[in-house]
Amino acid sequence: MNLPNLLTMLRFALIPVYIAVFANGYVVTAFFIMVGAGVTDVLDGYLARRNGQVTRLGIMLDPLADKLMLITVFVSLVVAGMISWWAAIALLLRDLGMIIVSAYVHFKGKLTVPSNWMGKLTTVLLYVAITMLFFEWSYGEHMLWVVIVFSYITTVMYFNHFRSLNRSH
Repeated sequence: MNLPNLLTMLRFALIPVYIAVFANGYVVTAFFIMVGAGVTDVLDGYLARRNGQVTRLGIMLDPLADKLMLITVFVSLVVAGMISWWAAIALLLRDLGMIIVSAYVHFKGKLTVPSNWMGKLTTVLLYVAITMLFFEWSYGEHMLWVVIVFSYITTVMYFNHFRSLNRSH
């Protein structure tokens, strides 16, 4: 197992830590745990590409770790009354759909689509919206809805790329 994949595994391990910290009322600390997970995401991708350590396992596990952390964050924000159920459902449906499709694609041996600039921009915008929500800044949920719409557009683009990539194989 290479360093980028170990960093991805660390993100999985941070999920229960985030839950425990958030559930005990340490919202700002939980926010920084989530940010730390985001930093490992950027770092593992950079290291994998720089060192030629991109693996099929990493391509599958990296987005899974991200999605599970974000699902955890959104469930915690709903439970705390910081976002609406509708926003959480919209995000959860998209992320669960992506997890299920990614697993199916992986186990069927089909080619997966690595993240692109649209996916990365969606993630950055999502973190902006989450920051606004955690610190209760104005228009946090409005920003979240903008990101939700953008994320569905990005998902359609990924799906089209996946179809064209696997048509040729």
